[in-house]
Amino acid sequence: MIKYTLSRVLAVALVLALSACGFHLRDALQLPPDLGPLRVQSPDPYSPLAESLSEALARAGATPAAEGATTNVATLRVLSEKWGNTPLSVDAFGRAQEYTLRYAVFFRLTKADGSILVPQQALELSRDYISSVRSTIGTDSEREILAKEMRREMVSSILRRIDAVARAPAAVAPAETAPAPTP
Repeated sequence: MIKYTLSRVLAVALVLALSACGFHLRDALQLPPDLGPLRVQSPDPYSPLAESLSEALARAGATPAAEGATTNVATLRVLSEKWGNTPLSVDAFGRAQEYTLRYAVFFRLTKADGSILVPQQALELSRDYISSVRSTIGTDSEREILAKEMRREMVSSILRRIDAVARAPAAVAPAETAPAPTP
């Protein structure tokens, strides 16, 4: 009985501590209400990023544009995807042991009327990994897993940018000022 009471008190204390720290779950993705049908364009027609973005936007409630539709369609344009691999450290024989994998994406989102909703911007992610000279198979598979995780994180980052624009209050036009009275 004491063990049960102690565990309940501990659970309540943890819940109270968690709420006191300001933690809250992220809200669902909010798309602009006037976005309309949306398509994702990429220079690479088989881009895994473009496919993942299309799927994530559809899950968020975006209406996919019909195939071949060119008018009255909002466009998320992935302008470029760049991958880079930079050695971080080398061993006594000059062989790289540690690398930084970088992933940069340039994109923009335009409404169906051609106005820019999210201006052109770049997002960059980087992760470090160790390359074993003895086990190149493990290194290659680690790099592939890292690349998939980075692509998934890039999709989330792009969606958060769109969400931030959708949640931002509309820019308020400055009030007209009356001319100063002349003496």
